[in-house]
Amino acid sequence: MKQTLGRSLSSLLIAITFSTPIFAASETYTLDKNHTYVLWSAEHLGFTTQYGKWYATGQLVLDKDNPSQSKVNVTIDVKDMITGIPELDKHLKSNLFFDAEHYPTATFVSNKVTPQGDNKATVDGTLTLRGVSKPVVLEVTLNKEGMNPISNKMSVGFTATGSINRSDFGINAFLPAVSDKVNLSIGAEAYLDQNKKADQDKDQAQGKK
Repeated sequence: MKQTLGRSLSSLLIAITFSTPIFAASETYTLDKNHTYVLWSAEHLGFTTQYGKWYATGQLVLDKDNPSQSKVNVTIDVKDMITGIPELDKHLKSNLFFDAEHYPTATFVSNKVTPQGDNKATVDGTLTLRGVSKPVVLEVTLNKEGMNPISNKMSVGFTATGSINRSDFGINAFLPAVSDKVNLSIGAEAYLDQNKKADQDKDQAQGKK
């Protein structure tokens, strides 16, 4: 009888253990400032398409078990714009366009992540540019997740696309000859800071006590 009862209790404990879902904590990644950028393009007088590039920094909170709870907070370095043409860089940084002296950075803060399957998601957020905040929607693809062989840090990589109307942000110079619509193509690499991860794991463990 005791043996039968013991076997029954053991079976029950095993069933409970394996039927209870185990949730991984969300993890905070740091955007790699050397490999995270916003590439923009706009039509110039109908003749050509002009391109420019900004680098960006920030953090990504990645929740693998519940992707809709993932978040991103990005700061874009507007004052360090790169077009490959120094005079154009100077022109675009003037108060006619981005007024980089008064607004040296822009920010994007997500407020909704909607998984779309196949490592894709729609990210809704707020872009603040030239002192104006407007909603922006990005179509995001997770490219890869794994150990970076150069930095030896767990890393993730994303690409994203979207568009804005520059007039929404008070950038009206030379409309409509220079297009209002600006297309965005974004590349982002982010790495897991092991020290921060250790602190997060510690906080989570303490919270369960």
